[in-house]
Amino acid sequence: MSNNFAYECNGQHVAPAAFYAVACDPRRSVAVEACAGAGKTWMLVSRMLRALLDGAAPQEILAITFTKKAAGEMRERLHQWLEAFAHADDATLAHELGIRGVAAPTPQQVQALRGLHLHLLNAGRAVQVRTFHSWFAALLQSAPWAVLQELGLPSSFTLLENDAEAVRRVWRKFLVSVQADAALHADYTASVLAVGRFNTHKALENALQKRVEFALADAAGTVDASVQPVGAVFSAYAGLSEPQARLQTPAVQQLLWQAARVLGASTLAGMVKHGVALEKALTALDWAGVQDALFTQKGEPRKLNDKVQGVEDARAAQALLEEHAQALHQHASWQHHQRMARLTRQMVRDFAALKREQGWIDMGDLERTALTLLSDPVLGAWVQERLDAQVRHLFIDEFQDTNPLQWQALHAWLESYGGAGNAPSVFIVGDPKQSIYRFRRAEPQVFLAAQRFVRETLAGDLLSCDHTRRNAKAVMALVNTSMAQAHAQGQMGAFRTHTTASDVDGEVLALPPIPRAAKTSSDDGEDEVADTTLQWRDSLTMPRETAEESRKRQECAQVARWLLPLLHSGVLQPKDVMILSRKRERLGLMQEQLRLGGVPCVQPEKTELSELPEVQDVVALLDALVSPWHDFSLARALKSPLLGLKDADLVDIAVLLRRQREAVSSQDADRPPLHWLGLLVALAQDPAWQVQAQGVPSLVQAGARLARWQAWVAQRSPHDALAAIFDDGQVLERYAASVPAAQRELVLARLHAVLTAALQIDGGRYLTAYGLVRALRQSGQQAPSRANTEAVRLLTVHGAKGLEAPWVVILDSDGESPRRESMGVLVEWPGEAPCPQRFAFLMNESRPPACTRAAMEREMAERAREEVNGLYVALTRAQRALVLSSTVPRSAHPGSWWTRLQAHLTPLAVPEVAAAVQGQAADTEPPFELLYIEKLPSARTDIAQVAIKLEANAVRLEAEDSLESRLGQAMHRLLEWLPAVAGGHAGTDDVWSSAQWRTLQRDYMLDAAQCAQARTAALAIAGGAGRWVWDAQQLAWQGSEVAMVVAGRLLRLDRLVQRADTQDWWVLDYKSTRYPLEQPELCAQLAQYRTAVAQATPGATIRAAFLTPDGQVQELDVGHGE
Repeated sequence: MSNNFAYECNGQHVAPAAFYAVACDPRRSVAVEACAGAGKTWMLVSRMLRALLDGAAPQEILAITFTKKAAGEMRERLHQWLEAFAHADDATLAHELGIRGVAAPTPQQVQALRGLHLHLLNAGRAVQVRTFHSWFAALLQSAPWAVLQELGLPSSFTLLENDAEAVRRVWRKFLVSVQADAALHADYTASVLAVGRFNTHKALENALQKRVEFALADAAGTVDASVQPVGAVFSAYAGLSEPQARLQTPAVQQLLWQAARVLGASTLAGMVKHGVALEKALTALDWAGVQDALFTQKGEPRKLNDKVQGVEDARAAQALLEEHAQALHQHASWQHHQRMARLTRQMVRDFAALKREQGWIDMGDLERTALTLLSDPVLGAWVQERLDAQVRHLFIDEFQDTNPLQWQALHAWLESYGGAGNAPSVFIVGDPKQSIYRFRRAEPQVFLAAQRFVRETLAGDLLSCDHTRRNAKAVMALVNTSMAQAHAQGQMGAFRTHTTASDVDGEVLALPPIPRAAKTSSDDGEDEVADTTLQWRDSLTMPRETAEESRKRQECAQVARWLLPLLHSGVLQPKDVMILSRKRERLGLMQEQLRLGGVPCVQPEKTELSELPEVQDVVALLDALVSPWHDFSLARALKSPLLGLKDADLVDIAVLLRRQREAVSSQDADRPPLHWLGLLVALAQDPAWQVQAQGVPSLVQAGARLARWQAWVAQRSPHDALAAIFDDGQVLERYAASVPAAQRELVLARLHAVLTAALQIDGGRYLTAYGLVRALRQSGQQAPSRANTEAVRLLTVHGAKGLEAPWVVILDSDGESPRRESMGVLVEWPGEAPCPQRFAFLMNESRPPACTRAAMEREMAERAREEVNGLYVALTRAQRALVLSSTVPRSAHPGSWWTRLQAHLTPLAVPEVAAAVQGQAADTEPPFELLYIEKLPSARTDIAQVAIKLEANAVRLEAEDSLESRLGQAMHRLLEWLPAVAGGHAGTDDVWSSAQWRTLQRDYMLDAAQCAQARTAALAIAGGAGRWVWDAQQLAWQGSEVAMVVAGRLLRLDRLVQRADTQDWWVLDYKSTRYPLEQPELCAQLAQYRTAVAQATPGATIRAAFLTPDGQVQELDVGHGE
């Protein structure tokens, strides 16, 4: 097929040169739909290059993508090109310009391209290449304070990239709110009675994950109308107080009694039986009995004999009861929806309050703020000016991953130009076939809406490219066949036949499916191996493995048996292989099999520290040291390389502890029994105990170490305690000696990451050892990844997007049919709509209420389409060869990847064993030796911070390091930490934690007496005439350390509050001097703060005052200081 048929411009086939002439022209707005491997990044950076050649300043170019990695690749590609062009000859440069759409380049254009690198270096500004969220964060930082107030956002914030901790914390606040509100308490109780506490919380958590969509839909009045009351769906129930009331209406009663008479008059015993049951149920008003008489236990209508006289009446009764069952479900669904909507409103409010208290903003806040700023006709231009970046060229990569809210923000901004000549040119590139991030709120329909916007509003061009540079012929044929079939079945959007530039024939192969074993009854419902032989399993060394887990392991072992000979013989190099899976679980099993074979392999995707065994060992040790009764945690630490005990040692501990507990129970019932940690410490410190531990010196040594470590954890900061434990216990050395060479570097890096986390979590300021244990066990702390370009790459399909490899193996290709969820939310948000058009709470997706069935079917079609998109992404990673692996599912799934592709794959034979290869690999690993350099003693100093400053700067301490200055700063810090509470603070309260006092001493180099001075001053201010400043009942808004930008300068207000009674704003400045009004420079500064707030809140009354350590509020008169 000619390549010309793979390129289109505005629906017409064009030659490649004409296609790239339009795509790379920076004066035109274009939307490009390009297949996998078409060179989307090449097009984007080429157009960026053309814009620079046309005279655009670097800061006038804004390129937006979705990941930091993609942004880095764009910058690197541009830098590499510019550097290469600076040294290229004229012919090369003319060719490069030609393939980028410059017809017959002139000598001046050639020379301009050569000098572009130097020009950008001299300009001192860089092209803006950002992620969506980094750009939105920049917009937020420039937002007027009044906008932040309107949105309920803090002026000084920390970006909450992972909201797991915030979600965990909000539950307490939410449940307190529910308890305090009778209506909410009734809703919560009714929900728990209807669906259970677990399902109630599950529904609320699902709604909280879509809190942005909920807030926008609720503001538009969409939420309440998303599930209709029963009378709006079934007209026969309109006006009834309860659906059951319909069964008591005369017409229905007459029909049901007639059905009972018809069945009772039958000559068939079964029908007579049901007729009698129906009559009894009607007499007793037992509506469940009425249902049972006419329907089976499965809810299906009972079969009625056509020869029975009047059978039509009985069938009419069945039809009526079928409709009634649907009406009851509609009513129950409506009640569930209304209850959950009210509860979700409160949870969203509490979540927003929690974020304000902590100074957090999340990704949704960034997107909503961007929409607010960019949709305002005045603020949109002002924001651009504030960013010092009047954008002339906008580039957006991977647009199919855009969510509706991001598009609405961009749409509002671009539409505001209204055809003006200064509107930026827009370049959008993406591929709806690669849209696989709906779980991150991405919607492929947004790409279609953007295409229409570019064509109709911007008068731009629509381009499509279906020619790839990546895939071999056999791989591309498989893509075309499978995707065309999916399109014909309505499971994929528009698909055009792809062509490839590769001249490699390629291969598409299949490993034998792992079969299911014979079925036997199993407690957990799993299929088990029909083997009646009882086998002993040592639970200390051998984990329990279900039949499903066994099949997954067998699949990975089979892949390894096929792959290892190819790798060890040199037919393939590890770097040539990429192994993909839809879920990360199988990647860990595959990694284990490859490591057994001595093959280097990496999982480049983000991994959380909490998932790593070596980190779990350290966390278990810390947990046991701060919570001595946690014997299981200590057992893990003892068995790990941290202490290196054997199973026999653990048995000895258990025996000794049992003897001690028996002795205690017989002699002194009031004496508490020992725990494992107490026993080991006693063995190390008490000679009487050491007699019992003769022959087990390892327990005495472990107890001595644990005693030291427990004291360090109690006395030192978590980081310092861990560092001492690592040094004393030779932790790094022990792990380095216990892991294979291929893992050693990565394991040591992860252990170092634990020390780093002790400094990073909460800035290391308020952390305790227990707090570190909780933080490390929760999600959010990312582990360091290891870049090894020579290793096999193990990736999920989502993580492999944008990557490629000569050989690609796909695991788990024959998955079962996806299950429908329960207690979820159904969101419909068309690309052009400003907000969601439906936000419905569903008890069960398998049985949606009648009013949402069509929407649910559309949702399921979108999920099926995304599954096909995932297959497209997986197939198009392979440059030369593709191999599919699978296990036989419990029930066949007609849409599985294996089912779609099996007929087109060549079967592979796999050797039964690969033990020889594995043994050879294991024997070749050299013994581990650790080089140790003795540490030099540290130089001691009384005040380390002062010594460092003197040594580094070789100057005496400046005035700001004086004791008076440090005391003033400490007072400010204490007041910054002071929360607003009902009634304010009495002046004698001590609301600061011990961790905060330690921080104060460390940060400001104060002793206990000096800290007491700062405390006295802070409490005098908080409990004096300005006590109302911290009285939550008197405040409509309050904030500490409020950041404001005035005339390009960043100002920080000690405290800003709005009174609830007068609505006046108060700008408050803490001073350690008693007479600040007598110092003109202080008055001028406070007047400047007052002016800044007045500009942010036009029309409001702004008052300003000093709070002094004698408890006075000294107000600055209007005009004073100005």
